[in-house]
Amino acid sequence: MPYIPHTGGDISRMLEAVGCRSIEELTDRLLGGLKTEKTAALGPGLSEQRLRRRFEAAAARNTVPGSLGGPASFLGAGSYSHYIPSLVRHLLSRSEFYTSYTPYQPEVSQGTLQAVFEYQTLVCRLTAMDAANASLYDGASAAAEAVLLARRATGRGRVLLSSALHPEYVETIKTYLQASQDDIVEVPFCTEKGATLAEAVREYCDGRTACLVVQSPNFFGVVEDTEEMAWVVRDTGGLFVSVTAEALSLALLKPPGELGADVAVGEGQSFGNPQSFGGPCLGFMAVRRPFVRQMPGRIVGETKDAKGRRAFCLTLAAREQHIRRERATSNICTNEGLAALAATLYLAALGKEGLTELARTNHSKAEYLKKTLTSVDGVRPAFTAPTFNEFVIEVPGDAEKVLSALREKDILGGVPLKRFFASMDRHILVTATETVGREEMDRYGAALGSILREHP
Repeated sequence: MPYIPHTGGDISRMLEAVGCRSIEELTDRLLGGLKTEKTAALGPGLSEQRLRRRFEAAAARNTVPGSLGGPASFLGAGSYSHYIPSLVRHLLSRSEFYTSYTPYQPEVSQGTLQAVFEYQTLVCRLTAMDAANASLYDGASAAAEAVLLARRATGRGRVLLSSALHPEYVETIKTYLQASQDDIVEVPFCTEKGATLAEAVREYCDGRTACLVVQSPNFFGVVEDTEEMAWVVRDTGGLFVSVTAEALSLALLKPPGELGADVAVGEGQSFGNPQSFGGPCLGFMAVRRPFVRQMPGRIVGETKDAKGRRAFCLTLAAREQHIRRERATSNICTNEGLAALAATLYLAALGKEGLTELARTNHSKAEYLKKTLTSVDGVRPAFTAPTFNEFVIEVPGDAEKVLSALREKDILGGVPLKRFFASMDRHILVTATETVGREEMDRYGAALGSILREHP
């Protein structure tokens, strides 16, 4: 049965209204010489029922990591697998909330606006900063927006990026600054510890520096000592931008605001949002009070209505593109409101103690896995500095071949760092969250040992 809603009579009346006798005549008029005489090999049309069956058959060939019969996944590198309580999806699916838009009409949108305000409050508490916006596209674009903020606030152009910053964040920042790439300087990391070289920061920071951008835990999972670096750049009049790609770490580590950050940005996907083949994600941004008016995107504020009741509305809107056009702080409009709501529900469900306990669980699992893997002959930790829930191992042979052999054993062993760093062809970035059990970690260690014995 067909499932297109227009009847033959409907189509005839529409064609008559535009002066055409058939669909073919309509497309001839619209497309002109763009039409081809070749027929695409699409086959006959399908009913909705048959089409659904075809897609279900295709989807059944997928394997979901962590599910019954699926592979064990130790992938991370900026996108993390965490268990999401059922109530998050249930409440998120309510029709009142189901939109990515931040509403303009407070008189009819108090529920959504309050939820966004609660999200901003939670971000401020996690980062120990003064104010947060309603969300950005993802961690990479949030980092780029932070760089633009620093250039506006300082009137300077030079940007220092830690080489241990996520490489895709670096590429995004360079894309945003494509007209001034000469002003981007990458600060090297210590090849022994895996952390940004503080002495290089002192060398590169000067009166031209708009900001220093450092990620912690960094791309290698290493927890950076950012406090000293923050004061170095601030002493020169620049801003310190703290990046967090694994938001769960904020529940265990000292927050950016207590380490001297002027701007704290990152990826909030870990809070209630599935990986979903890479998106949608959730960029967060929080700043110290002097930089509130430089923030991009929506900001929801608390106020009182005409009757003195607590109310919520968009505030400081004169910064935004729908009012200031080319003079706005950013051209972002639709943000990640739905993903931000998911994060709010997730954080509320776990609570402060639950989130801290989850962070401790992630850390302990990663330490157990690190010990398990590095006990295999020929495998060693690539860096000596402390890590949170991911780390880098160095294997005797080609890392991509080792990972391919692990996939044959239903183990997604990690991310090959050769993809980002040409010289790191023997290095694997491995992640352990609460979604993997000790049995899976032991199986990974045994499989890795077996592979290296067979192919030394």
